[in-house]
Amino acid sequence: MKKGPTKGSGGKHRNKLRGKGPTPKAEDRVYHKAYKAKQAAQRRQAADPRLAARRRADRFTSDSDDLVIGRNAVLEALRVGVPASQLYLAARMEHDDRTREIVRLAGQEGLNLLEADRLEMNRIARSSNHQGVVLKVQPYQYSSLQELVDRAEKHASALSKASGAARVNARPLFIALDGVTDPQNLGAVIRSAAAFGASGVILPERRSASVTAAAWKVSAGAAAHMPVARVVNLTKAIQGLKERGYYAVGLAGEGQAIVGETGFETDPLIVVLGSEGKGLSRLVSESCDALASIPISSSVESLNASVAAGISLYAVSTARRKSVE
Repeated sequence: MKKGPTKGSGGKHRNKLRGKGPTPKAEDRVYHKAYKAKQAAQRRQAADPRLAARRRADRFTSDSDDLVIGRNAVLEALRVGVPASQLYLAARMEHDDRTREIVRLAGQEGLNLLEADRLEMNRIARSSNHQGVVLKVQPYQYSSLQELVDRAEKHASALSKASGAARVNARPLFIALDGVTDPQNLGAVIRSAAAFGASGVILPERRSASVTAAAWKVSAGAAAHMPVARVVNLTKAIQGLKERGYYAVGLAGEGQAIVGETGFETDPLIVVLGSEGKGLSRLVSESCDALASIPISSSVESLNASVAAGISLYAVSTARRKSVE
């Protein structure tokens, strides 16, 4: 025997000693009967009509889509011109006057008409109460606050050269909503803003309603020509407009002035409304130049936001009209 170190393999056979990892599951081994059973189960699942309907519906819709469901709702949406992209109709459904009118209006608008079976319609509508008709609405295109201001000031500059009643709308007028979360209230505010010649509507991105199909319908089509802007911070947006020469009047029950009599009506103005329950937030209230109230009976605590908006805009319009008489 030779003493001292001996010659070894030098790692030549190390790979042979390395393990091959855990044993694969039986269903993952192609030669095992469990693998064949798994493949057969997947084929049966793929042939399930309910899952096939779900896959077909998922190609056309997503959870973020804004949908109008039901014959009356879809017909009303098409009549007021809600921008839409696709109309889904249930296969072999019984048509009535409403569905025939829906198909006619959809054809005039150039919408894609897609026919789906009952399972697909349930999946698209995420409900079984669709009456065989579902309308997919296009996302509303918001304007930036800068676009609103530039458009309003350009319009005001053109009207300032006019005379008489045309000069009533020569000064920009915005309405800002703080915490109004009901789309129907928003739609009614947009309609009032269009009726009284407002320049646009300003919404915060958070804790506020969006211009959905419900808001569009209540606006009776006014949303098509009334620009709406969404801002990250409503307080900063109001302060930025004030730096450009605007004044802000907030509606609050504790306001000392009466709406339409604050003295700012003939200036570039922002009318700020809060929700019916909470009213204006503290920071938004502090950013206003004046707080005005609407005189109402003591038996009524507050007015709906859309009603208050209509009264306020009418008061401002009346004050401006009197200033040019």
